Amino acid sequence: MARDTTRPSRRRNRVFAASVAALALGGTALVEIPASAAAKPKGHDVSSHQKKVNWPSAKSKGAKFVYVKATESTTYRNPYFGQQYDGSRNAGLIRGAYHFAVPDKSSGKAQAAYFVRNGGGWRADGWTLPPALDIEYNPYDKKKKCYGLSDSRMVGWIKSFSDEVKRLTGRRPVIYTTTHWWKTCTGNSAAFAGNHPLWLARYNSAGAGELPAGWKFWTIWQYDNGSGSLPGDQNLFNGSMRRLKKFTKG
Repeated sequence: MARDTTRPSRRRNRVFAASVAALALGGTALVEIPASAAAKPKGHDVSSHQKKVNWPSAKSKGAKFVYVKATESTTYRNPYFGQQYDGSRNAGLIRGAYHFAVPDKSSGKAQAAYFVRNGGGWRADGWTLPPALDIEYNPYDKKKKCYGLSDSRMVGWIKSFSDEVKRLTGRRPVIYTTTHWWKTCTGNSAAFAGNHPLWLARYNSAGAGELPAGWKFWTIWQYDNGSGSLPGDQNLFNGSMRRLKKFTKG
């Protein structure tokens, strides 16, 4: 996802995550929408790296939705969250918030509660995407790329996060990940596929490719990590605008 520049380690996170994705998934960065998905609603995701976003400009370039980074662990809040989250809505974009998981710092329940308190809420208003969990390789310790957690403990951590988000908001979170990470760090668990929308990162012109176990389709596809026409990373929604609106309402 989009880098944070307010924390030097988040700069390393984006570089590391992008390199892992490119190597592990065999992808290349794309500037244009893949031809196979050109009719799907365009979106993007942003963090403090994008600072104050020009939302009318993003909308004029075709943006229909955006995910905004709200929090990380239980210690970080995006200082531009208000301008990005409220500004995108005021410009007429559907928007939602995401949390960057750091599973070795605190429990899934604690991070979910922090996220919801600091922007990760949800309302069935037709403009708010479900809360999203960004879970990927550890940017802070490459020797512990799965944060030192076993497959079963990682699955338990995600479940704890999801249960608390559901309790606090009424929605299960969208899960942002790569197939490579999911296989490596959860043992390719199929435990979440039935009721968690998949936001898949894969930078390949051939399409979204192989999905993590259990999921039959992706809901959002991040097909480019920062070199497209919209601020931040480039995404597509797997459906029409009508379905995107229905998705916001649960």
